[in-house]
Amino acid sequence: MRRLCVLLLLIAAPAVWAGEFRSIGENAVIMYDAPSLKANKLFVASKLYPVEIIVQVDNWTKVRDVAGDLAWVEKKELSDTRTVLVTAALADVRQKPDDSAPLVFQARQGVALEIVELGAGPWVKVRHRDGQSGYVRANQVWGL
Repeated sequence: MRRLCVLLLLIAAPAVWAGEFRSIGENAVIMYDAPSLKANKLFVASKLYPVEIIVQVDNWTKVRDVAGDLAWVEKKELSDTRTVLVTAALADVRQKPDDSAPLVFQARQGVALEIVELGAGPWVKVRHRDGQSGYVRANQVWGL
């Protein structure tokens, strides 16, 4: 029995480490402390706010936010749009994935950026809600 448990943990571990992220799809979505509309309301998350999926139960999803806090949200309120949240005081978004590339814009801490493309090494191609896009260093954002 012990071997079976260890085997199951080893099989499930890569899925846990990989992390699945989504974003809030609507404005003013209420986050709860349990999977029920009658549960305590914890806070309101804004549109495009990135969350990490922890577990899904029926029509509810338990998520973790940038601060590491856990909450429940109705599954229908989540979007497949991937976003990141700027964690650096000021993140430089550049034309190319290179520190010497021209600056496109800067994003302040707490700004959500849509992910356009992953896989540029330590860089992520992002788009601001006003349409500007470029590359930001992965260590300056959360939600990957």
